[in-house]
Amino acid sequence: MLVDKDAIRALADILTETGLTEIEISEADSRIRVARTVNVVQPAPVAAPAAPATAAPATPAPVDPAKHPGAVPSPMVGVAYLTPDPASPPFAQEGQPVSAGQTIMLIEAMKTFNQIKAPRSGTLVKFLVESGQPVEFNEPLAIIE
Repeated sequence: MLVDKDAIRALADILTETGLTEIEISEADSRIRVARTVNVVQPAPVAAPAAPATAAPATPAPVDPAKHPGAVPSPMVGVAYLTPDPASPPFAQEGQPVSAGQTIMLIEAMKTFNQIKAPRSGTLVKFLVESGQPVEFNEPLAIIE
């Protein structure tokens, strides 16, 4: 089996440019998958001064959007777009009702634009991605309640 080093380098460049962690292409009977690990360095915690006795009650921790029952997950790795083209209005807007099957955004993968449709009717509460942002498989894209 011959290894296409140029294709591997091109895929590695795409990973670097987009911030993705994995990409795969298939043609006929060959398949190339390139993946990388991302090391996240967290800063050391800074000691906070003791809270005064009359401190306000702590606010609840934010809920993970991926666990929200109305989360719309990404079916693929790619780049999200909220409009059909830069000059057009968005497919949907936060706070407005959407119907099941309505296109709410596009994900470009391998030069193909894939429609992401609302899985249920409801109100589009929030987009969790911005137009032009790379997305990973199963990443929450929006919340519909």
